[in-house]
Amino acid sequence: MSAAPLLMLVSVVSMQFGSAIGRTLFDDLGATGVVLLRAGISALVLAVVVRPHVRSWPRAAWRAASLLGIAVAGLNLLSALAMRTVPLGVVVTVSFLGPLTVSLAQTRRLLDLLWALLAGAGVALLWWHPGPSLPPGGLVLAALAGACGAGYILLTARVGGLVPGVGGLPVSLTVATLVALPFGLAGASAVVTRPSLLIGAASVAVLQTIFPYVLELNALRRIPTRVFGILTSLNPAAAAVAGLLVLDQRLGTVSLAALALVTSASAGVTLTHRPER
Repeated sequence: MSAAPLLMLVSVVSMQFGSAIGRTLFDDLGATGVVLLRAGISALVLAVVVRPHVRSWPRAAWRAASLLGIAVAGLNLLSALAMRTVPLGVVVTVSFLGPLTVSLAQTRRLLDLLWALLAGAGVALLWWHPGPSLPPGGLVLAALAGACGAGYILLTARVGGLVPGVGGLPVSLTVATLVALPFGLAGASAVVTRPSLLIGAASVAVLQTIFPYVLELNALRRIPTRVFGILTSLNPAAAAVAGLLVLDQRLGTVSLAALALVTSASAGVTLTHRPER
């Protein structure tokens, strides 16, 4: 049995608890400030550890890694802004629109299409019955983050095919840091007077960025991107648990129903997936 599903599970849990911890820093660093520090610390750590041999990269690798960095910045900035007003579990559920689009565009089996539509029904449920506690503006930001998430999936697979190991991640995260810089510099500057905030930011970088990205890059080398796209629907369930345990965010009936549909689709595609030869 492939280890890719296990890699994805560990990645999902790490990322969502990292997101929840990052949300606790919004009052001190601002949403975009947390994103900037997370990207910058991650880029620095990976550059030191990985030491990518960028001089030997072809132009296509530079282009793919740079585009991936832009997608990562967009995904993280938009998600963080959405999380200011929308619970973590709901933000992640709506963001699944991106992976869902990837799976729909690449599927060749009717069964995979049915699982994707089931997940889509869960996301649609939130739009049709948002409720007073789910501001439309926050849902729109989460949906835009999902679009960046689709680009992230495709570009991560592209970088993984062009650059050996995880050498593309430091470059992509450096680009993401530069993109986030004008948005998060004001908030992140709080670490100058309160250096202890760097500890929290560093933990978020490890849990939400370094660990998950390395695992996902390895997973994408072992499974098709369409399957990876639906497997990421495990994120809403993990986000709901992390939001409850870390942030005391309790989801309503409609939100839980939407989450259940998305998670069921993930379980279905995992159980019925046949490795491609």
